[in-house]
Amino acid sequence: MRFNRICVIGLGYIGLPTACTFADRGIKVVGVDTNPQIIEVLQQGGLHLYEPGLKELSGKALTSGNLKVGSQPENADAFIIAVPTPFQDGKKADLSFVHAACESIVPFLRPGNLVVLESTSPPRTTVDFALPILEKSGLRAGTDFLLAYSPERVLPGKILRELVENARVIGGIDPASAQAGSDLYRIIVKGEIIQTDATTAEMVKLMENTYRDVNIAIANEFSRLSERFGIDIWEAVSIANHHPRVKILSPGPGVGGHCISVDPWFLVESAPDITPLIRTAREVNDSQPEFVLKKVQKLLGPLNGKSITAFGLAYKPDVDDFRESPAVNCVRLLQNSGVRVSVFEPFMNEPLPGIRTSPTIEEAVREADLLLLLVNHSQFRTLDPKEINIKTSARKVLDTVNGWDRGQWEKAGFNFHKLGSGRD
Repeated sequence: MRFNRICVIGLGYIGLPTACTFADRGIKVVGVDTNPQIIEVLQQGGLHLYEPGLKELSGKALTSGNLKVGSQPENADAFIIAVPTPFQDGKKADLSFVHAACESIVPFLRPGNLVVLESTSPPRTTVDFALPILEKSGLRAGTDFLLAYSPERVLPGKILRELVENARVIGGIDPASAQAGSDLYRIIVKGEIIQTDATTAEMVKLMENTYRDVNIAIANEFSRLSERFGIDIWEAVSIANHHPRVKILSPGPGVGGHCISVDPWFLVESAPDITPLIRTAREVNDSQPEFVLKKVQKLLGPLNGKSITAFGLAYKPDVDDFRESPAVNCVRLLQNSGVRVSVFEPFMNEPLPGIRTSPTIEEAVREADLLLLLVNHSQFRTLDPKEINIKTSARKVLDTVNGWDRGQWEKAGFNFHKLGSGRD
């Protein structure tokens, strides 16, 4: 199947890189977003999110005329839905954005079109939720138009490369839809393309992130046990991973991002009676910021009126993504305990409600009782503790991500503590 014109619904962390990559291959692309500020920023040559190489690629795509952006879909050969699927209260999937995207496509759907849902969704969303909405067009899925599910499987910070190089899963409602999806993504994908049915593709994405979430949960429990037993979790993990069949992940202040911290709940929601392990792993990782809070309380005593400098708010190193970030949760827990928290986040584009950020490290550390490393940004790993010593009144340090060298900080005059270390 040939595609000359594509319409991408949703211009966030996945939709915009996808639209730009197709445009870079010479395909005419219409990018759609309901947020007028995003459209305005893009039309003016700016960018509303940070991803290495994306500003240059989007500028090239817009200048060439292969990409145009707007607030309404247009006629196309294929429609790609890449909108958010957050969860509501009660950890249930919010499919309102998917619903709105499907509804917006209905007036433009024509015989022979392909619709692909990329948004991470609970199993059977494509066939039980998206399909009936699209058939409001009067066309029949599988007969008049093709419908598939293809999850994004990319890492923030490496999206542009992984969109092209990673294997791609295409799940069709029928074999013809899977083949059409394969034809579409072969335009940009160099990696293997694997065809299956839509529900299996949905399950694959959820399985991948749930697998990682469960493994992080056991690492976080190991960090708690290490403090109880008086050992250093980081040393123990390093030794254990010498076993040829063991690969323990790193503990930390929790799990964030729009995927790993959210996707497992979709499985729990869909089958609560047979997912006790998945639920428990989520509860362990969601409670890790409280473990950090207790660690801080042990170091400082009563927290009301204390001052802490927090390094980082993003959910992972070197990105500007704060969705479900455990660092943000840690800061809010500290604030609720009466702590004055000053944050330095080098990737901060827009302020977060209720959180005070400082424009420089110097300002952030000036008056503090504790320095708290929450995100292992590259910039933080290269800090010189001797220089920090001169700029701050703090003499206690808590590293939650194993980003700082204990010896260097202690030599510089700090009382150094690390999450998961019972030897502090």
